[in-house]
Amino acid sequence: MPTLPWTTQNPATPGTRALVMASRFEVRSAKDVPKFFLKSLSAWRQVKSAPGAVGASLIAQPLKRVFFTLSAWESREALDTFVRTEPHRGIMGTLRPTMRTSTFTFWEVPVEDLPIAWPVAREHLAEQERRNGTGAVGPAGS
Repeated sequence: MPTLPWTTQNPATPGTRALVMASRFEVRSAKDVPKFFLKSLSAWRQVKSAPGAVGASLIAQPLKRVFFTLSAWESREALDTFVRTEPHRGIMGTLRPTMRTSTFTFWEVPVEDLPIAWPVAREHLAEQERRNGTGAVGPAGS
């Protein structure tokens, strides 16, 4: 399972809160995996220089056709700006037809709680999937 470990882009101001976003993407077929993986690396490079990005991590499970992202942001505005900025904006449009499912979840934490552990993020994703009625993400580490 290829993982890009948590990288801190911009250390947050102590005593503040961060917006955490976790996502799970499943592509439709194995032939979509290389394209998704390459595009996710491009977005990863963008996060590293995005204003307001506190930190991020990625997990790729290519044999399962599943990809996870985990990031922390100074604000919702910073995250929204990143999403609307190229190359991320174009990546979303390019990959949308390859997606089988996608799940997003958001919560806030004190910056002192960063980085978020993947089992915690997976629990948040599983809860969001239950609320969406789309099934469970699976146990942490699966």
